[in-house]
Amino acid sequence: MRTHEGTVSPEHGTGDEAVAVVGMACRVAGAASPRQFWDLLASGTNAVTRDERTGRRAGRVADKDAFDAAFFGISPREAAAMDPQQRLMLELTWEALEEARIVPAALATTRTGVFAGIINDDYATLVRRGGPAAASGLTTTGLHRAMVANRVSYLLGLRGPSLTVDCAQSSSLVAVHLACESLRRGESTLAVAAGVNLILAEESTLAMERMGALSPDGRCHTFDARANGYVRGEGGAVVVLKRLADALADGDRVHCVIRAGAVNNDGGGASLTAPEQAAQEDVIRAALRRADLAPEDIGYVELHGTGTPVGDPIEAAALGAVLGADRGSAGPLAVGSAKTNVGHLEGAAGIVGLVKAALCLSHGSLPATLHHRSAHPDIPLDRLGLTVPTALVPWPARPDRLRHAGVSSFGMGGTNCHLILSEAPATEPAAPAPEAPGTVPLMLSARSEEGLRAQAARLLEWWAAGESWSPVDVGHALAVTRSAFERRAVVLGDDRVELESGLRALADGDDSAAVVRGRTVAGADTGVVFVFPGQGAQWAGMGRELLDCVPVFRRSVEACEAALAPFVD
Repeated sequence: MRTHEGTVSPEHGTGDEAVAVVGMACRVAGAASPRQFWDLLASGTNAVTRDERTGRRAGRVADKDAFDAAFFGISPREAAAMDPQQRLMLELTWEALEEARIVPAALATTRTGVFAGIINDDYATLVRRGGPAAASGLTTTGLHRAMVANRVSYLLGLRGPSLTVDCAQSSSLVAVHLACESLRRGESTLAVAAGVNLILAEESTLAMERMGALSPDGRCHTFDARANGYVRGEGGAVVVLKRLADALADGDRVHCVIRAGAVNNDGGGASLTAPEQAAQEDVIRAALRRADLAPEDIGYVELHGTGTPVGDPIEAAALGAVLGADRGSAGPLAVGSAKTNVGHLEGAAGIVGLVKAALCLSHGSLPATLHHRSAHPDIPLDRLGLTVPTALVPWPARPDRLRHAGVSSFGMGGTNCHLILSEAPATEPAAPAPEAPGTVPLMLSARSEEGLRAQAARLLEWWAAGESWSPVDVGHALAVTRSAFERRAVVLGDDRVELESGLRALADGDDSAAVVRGRTVAGADTGVVFVFPGQGAQWAGMGRELLDCVPVFRRSVEACEAALAPFVD
């Protein structure tokens, strides 16, 4: 059953339980945004590369040392003392809020919660190599993992919960679960959930290697007979969450719906780090029950799927017992793992899997799980009711049924998390925005001239990727859904070609009649400004043209007409 704007479908759960993902940002090997991440997944790209210095393979992100401290109001000295994972959290959060069309400054004093999953502190290892002399007052906050969440709350002036979660590899998915629970309780009105992971110190890789967790050939052979460990990955992701009923009432764009979730622990097993099948079954069954769905309703599960010879068969058996059986005409359950594309992001792996599942739901397709030739001998796929796509395939068709996906993440200490997602509810298509006559302004701002040029370049890149928004839509979004900083520019044009030409001039730092640049003046009066332009600021019929093409103007004139009607003929 589909639904329309302002209502919640029973297939999404109750209005109190269903949580909407209204914003997303990610940075992983080979992809700096959700759109690029989908292109990477859909093309079956392996973004894992070999490090020239160490010879080891890993999913690396670029520009880890590039951080615009001034943009976030941080001094260069403090920025140098900060764990780059704190910097990455700030950057991704800002991107996710903008992607959600939320002006970050508008969240000050709101009950917005921040929940971050992180387990590694390689930067602390690097700093402490310098001995006591390396310690300073700034290293206390700079190296403390709690600050990954707290810096976001401080920067934006947020009054909701702010906490960092560490339950090993399931940390970021548990952070999402906790954020959803906070929203459901009314503790938070908006929530930012995240996971970040950077590989900075050789010691952390050596420790995992000597534990026997890493793949000698640098690949995650998920559910494959060649499973021999995982390859490390770095980066992170942030999602912005809101109760579905609130998101629909606010007219937000919804990427997907988090219908339900569950968390438990193995509570025993063969060893501290060995997974337990019964516990994994329990957590999946609990999430399914809370979602009020049947096994055949789940069309895809994004696996924990590290490619280890012990963990994979246990995960497959648990999935088969709960979701693979009794599927009726639904066919086998498709499963896959983003770790085969970008590596295992450890504490941030769960939320990367969530972003992948959300993209699969919105695109209606399932990407290939790479490096999969034949099933592990202890994973009888047919008997378990499972299948591993090895090419991009359409989501299995279920007419008149919403798509649902599961996401699993398991910590090596036994903390298991499983979330169930649903595709976004259908809404009434928005009426196309009328094309305003004449010139359209595109308003951009940044904290520096370099940032201003970069904003223009990013907008050009976005348009070149095939985005089909009208100039009026883009101009409106830039005016009302972006923060206004000191350095400013307005690009003017009558159509898309002229606007792109102006943006290119701004991006290149060239002069152009279509670009007006300026900056705010500190201490200047920000009160009302009256402009007396004299003759020449209007033309015959201009109001009549606006009546025909701008509904807001027409409604205002009609309101004036009604107010003056008793006094004029």
